[in-house]
Amino acid sequence: MLEIRNIVKQYAHHKALDDVSIHVPTGKIFGLLGPNGAGKTSLIRIINQITAPDSGEIIFDGQRLNSSHIGKIGYLPEERGLYKKMLIGDQMIYLAQLKGLSKQLAKEKIKFWFEKLKIESWWDKKVEDLSKGMQQKVQFVATVLHEPQLIILDEPFSGFDPVNAQVIQDEILELNKKGATIIYSTHRMESVEALCDNIALLNKSKVILEGSVKEIKNNYRNQTYKIEYHKKPEVDAVFLDSSLYQKLEEHKNGSNSMTIQIPEDKSLNDVLFHLIPQVEIQQIFEIIPSMHDIFIDKVTNNI
Repeated sequence: MLEIRNIVKQYAHHKALDDVSIHVPTGKIFGLLGPNGAGKTSLIRIINQITAPDSGEIIFDGQRLNSSHIGKIGYLPEERGLYKKMLIGDQMIYLAQLKGLSKQLAKEKIKFWFEKLKIESWWDKKVEDLSKGMQQKVQFVATVLHEPQLIILDEPFSGFDPVNAQVIQDEILELNKKGATIIYSTHRMESVEALCDNIALLNKSKVILEGSVKEIKNNYRNQTYKIEYHKKPEVDAVFLDSSLYQKLEEHKNGSNSMTIQIPEDKSLNDVLFHLIPQVEIQQIFEIIPSMHDIFIDKVTNNI
């Protein structure tokens, strides 16, 4: 859907994007991640043609990005972009018409979304009369009602309580299932694991990690396991310390467990051969680093 090639963007004495190249696959949910100031917003503005890059190019669905693609993109910014004094129904019609919908078709689609999100009574309200979360619901409708091929969501769950966050998350997944490609920019790593197929991590204006979430997490596996066990009745003492592993954590209150990390030159089988004569093993869990852990590691070590 989107090929971002060697994008450079300079603001006065700050380089916001430094030779950034990213591949966004068609029909996927793509996480655009990074700490504050990494360059995410600058890249989103370039994709939306709000600003232009100093060099590089973006290919949208096989064509170089141009003004004809504006109607094929839906953009939900992190900050509110609605007119506070305007009636919500009138505002939705206006925004839909900017995306190329007729007034009648706009009304039909707005009615569909308002009923779906149970906000029919908001038609004659003003934006300023709504809470932050309610405004975000309205802005979400404005983003997707013209059925864009590419949907860009910048912190879409901002201001939502857990119930409404789940409602919007379900709608995002449904839109993706129907074929929309989605770029999701966020700091919420737990939602990245729940939603994203692929990610790119920006830091200090550069891409420092890109790929599928599954492959990235698999690459960060480091032979860390949690083992739950019982002492064998016939064994007088249990000595679990071993040069076969590093013990990271241990609990002996109620149920016995320990978290260990095994060196690269050893295997879980080696550890089990050492432990089985001493204890009855109840369960073994592999602990795979979360996207939060990977984010912290990559950003902290990206000097």
